[in-house]
Amino acid sequence: MLKEERQQKILELLDEKQKVIASDLSQLFQVSEDTIRRDLKELDQKKLVRRVHSGALRIGPPVTDFEKRLKISNNLKENLARKALPYIQENTVILIDGGTTNLHLVNSLPINFKATVITNSPPIAMALAYHEQIEVLMIGGTLYKQSMVNLGIDTVEYLSNVRADTYIMGIYNIDDQIGISVPTISESLVKRKMASISTEIIGLVTLDKLGTVSNQIICPADTLTYLITENVNPNIAKLYTKQKVAVIQ
Repeated sequence: MLKEERQQKILELLDEKQKVIASDLSQLFQVSEDTIRRDLKELDQKKLVRRVHSGALRIGPPVTDFEKRLKISNNLKENLARKALPYIQENTVILIDGGTTNLHLVNSLPINFKATVITNSPPIAMALAYHEQIEVLMIGGTLYKQSMVNLGIDTVEYLSNVRADTYIMGIYNIDDQIGISVPTISESLVKRKMASISTEIIGLVTLDKLGTVSNQIICPADTLTYLITENVNPNIAKLYTKQKVAVIQ
């Protein structure tokens, strides 16, 4: 088998399984593990996979500006938002951070929904402006314009005095073994703090984020209470249900 053909097969396996192990690929293609490691290194350099210690993971969706992401997969995000609504209770304290899927969620809330919402996302705070029975508490900090969220020491210190019933976490990348991750340390620190002060955590996740990883780990995947996603391969769903995460499809 030619190198190019083998690497294409690796990419196809990643699409199916979300991760590959170098030793397994060595047996499958009957080549040395060194050859497989070279394949994975080349694919990583081309930004087609992300190498990890024992193999490789899929590359997640590109990190783009908030405004650009607002125009992507809106029907899918609205569907995930509708799936999440039954798991969000009235008369509770709800913590919501940034993300376009989270923005679709707050836009889906009934106009007479009653709750206290704490957020570090100016777009989400603005979207709730006409919900007269939702008290909106805006967390300050330094505006990270790419994600349109407030971050920094002030943000974390504010959260130290808060308890939330539910945290709706905006998710960049998630892998059942490596955990939930983001590209920047400032976002990881705020999200980690939000998770630590919340009783339940909900993540709305499109398929292109499953089985992917960024540089900054926030927390294990089993920190989630509910993983709300599209219809996924049952074997992939089991990876999370084994960790007692409720997978809602």
